[in-house]
Amino acid sequence: MGPAVRRLAAALVLAGAAFGGAGHSPASADTVLASPEPSPEAPRRLLLQLTSSDEKDINNLFYNAVNVQDFYGQDNAEVVIVAFGAGMQALYADVSPVAERVRSLMRYGVAFIGCANTMKTQNRTPADLIPGVEVVTAGVAEIVERQLAGWVYVRP
Repeated sequence: MGPAVRRLAAALVLAGAAFGGAGHSPASADTVLASPEPSPEAPRRLLLQLTSSDEKDINNLFYNAVNVQDFYGQDNAEVVIVAFGAGMQALYADVSPVAERVRSLMRYGVAFIGCANTMKTQNRTPADLIPGVEVVTAGVAEIVERQLAGWVYVRP
């Protein structure tokens, strides 16, 4: 067997181990962690955009937040959900179809931020929000600034 064949055989063995071979967990086989690996000192920072009032869409977005915390560990991930437009409906205490879920996610460290510009157009005030929701002047500007500060932006 020549050197090229030996290199190919070695590569195939390594590939087999990476895709479910003995001693490897599925989580480590499919995602290679970038350096530095996530930790409380260097958490992964995820920014999610909420712009839908559809309960199915909202819950799917919330599952993304939970899945990220499950993957990295709650202490190794910071998750922020920024709502504006129709997404603000999820954060108003009197009409939210997911108010209990919002409160539950907050208990697990997920932060919620609402857009004051949207609230103004909807004749709402911060007092209308589920307690614990933060308010910024402009949701889109919050997303821009967090991206520039290194947050990973996902719009599910």
